[in-house]
Amino acid sequence: MLVAFIFTQCFGGLTVNAAAPGVVVINEVGWAGSADSANDEWIELYNSTNAQVDLSGWVINDDQGQSVYALTGVISAHGYYLIEDAEISVQPNAANLIVNLSLANSGDSLVLFDASGGLIDKVNSSGGAWFAGNSTTHASMERIDALASGDSAANWVTSNGSASAAVASAGSHIMGTPGIINSQSQAPVQQAGLVVTVSTANPAIGDTVTINFSVDDVTGLFSYGLEVQYDPAVLTYVNAAAGTFLGEGGSVPTSFQAALENGQPGKLIVAEARTQSVKTGVNGTGVIAHATFNVIGGAGSQSQIQFGNGTFLADSAGDISTQKTGATLLPSNTQPNPVNNLAGGEDAQRYSIKLQWVAPAAGADKYRVYRKNAHGTFVQLGETAQLNFTDSAGGKIIPGHDYSYRITAVKGAVESAPAEVQAAETRGLKGDNNRSDRVDGRDLENLARHFAETDQDPSFDALADTTYDAQIDGSDLIDLGLNFAKVY
Repeated sequence: MLVAFIFTQCFGGLTVNAAAPGVVVINEVGWAGSADSANDEWIELYNSTNAQVDLSGWVINDDQGQSVYALTGVISAHGYYLIEDAEISVQPNAANLIVNLSLANSGDSLVLFDASGGLIDKVNSSGGAWFAGNSTTHASMERIDALASGDSAANWVTSNGSASAAVASAGSHIMGTPGIINSQSQAPVQQAGLVVTVSTANPAIGDTVTINFSVDDVTGLFSYGLEVQYDPAVLTYVNAAAGTFLGEGGSVPTSFQAALENGQPGKLIVAEARTQSVKTGVNGTGVIAHATFNVIGGAGSQSQIQFGNGTFLADSAGDISTQKTGATLLPSNTQPNPVNNLAGGEDAQRYSIKLQWVAPAAGADKYRVYRKNAHGTFVQLGETAQLNFTDSAGGKIIPGHDYSYRITAVKGAVESAPAEVQAAETRGLKGDNNRSDRVDGRDLENLARHFAETDQDPSFDALADTTYDAQIDGSDLIDLGLNFAKVY
């Protein structure tokens, strides 16, 4: 299972904030001090990834927390981080961190945690005798394989110190390899990085996000294939396109392909290869492809975007050793604030009502306008990006009736709580259902033609329903009678 990292930057110096086990390891322990002083103790960390790692908030628990060493700063990609008891303990190496180390010659446990309390590495966790090292020669304990367990005695040896020129506090030779490859380790395989980054880690539902697929420190890249796994309950695929890296900004021809596996959501298959007679590749760091998705769900929950087993980078001869890093998407479940100062009143044109409001402090993408219908249900009249809306109801506004409205602010696909207001049109007469500005026989005739109809009847005339109750009956006849022969 691919473990996803969260990055503070995309490229130009990747920085990992939250990490997985083995990203940084305890690589060497100078628990025996030196021939100069038992206090010349030191611990070396090694970063096994292609990205620098921010160690802020990380800690090493020594002897089940009897001593706790708080870490700061960053450790470079495939780099070393030296923790010393004093600056003079290891010379001329500059310490990355100076703390009061307390490493017992009889053995301690060392456990590395990241800033969130996640277990990253452990060495000699039982707390017994050290796996290696020598208290007589003051040789350090070296890890053989950074990617194998630090809690296995078979993964540790006593250093012969032959490759190091480092000296201790009074100038004696250090029997260890601080800041360089361990004396009995093989050089780590330099892996190209393949990284997912997203345009925003906390999109709102309804937003569109761009997902970039980037390579870091690659040599001779000729082609690639990506199997991108995502949660279809959170994202809907829109399209994908090649980046500029493989084709070197268009100077080298390539063929690019992208589609959902079997046309089904959840797995995007992407591929690109150079199509030229001379089979050469490109070196460096850059974006190889990008895809666009719409955010449709997952509010408040964590969703992973990760590479499947079918993912590869290749040069002209074959596959390139690759470290794959996914990304985490955290769709926002924050509801927009409602609109402010909603007001309603008569518009300049008769038989229309104008609504106005003030945008919420955080703004909105658009606003939805609702009116309560004759059945007591709020029905959407429309959407607008403006801060006002005019309701004429297609010329069917009844004078003297208090209409109820709701306005909501929308960001992405998330809608705010409604603001409500009532407003009425007073410029007219109830019963004047032909809009002649006089209530007379024509209005009575029209009401009689539609008498006993409801708004479910195709011929229903809303202007004759002066009581706004979805039916034309005696109550509407009373309104007509009260205003009969009146002129507006």
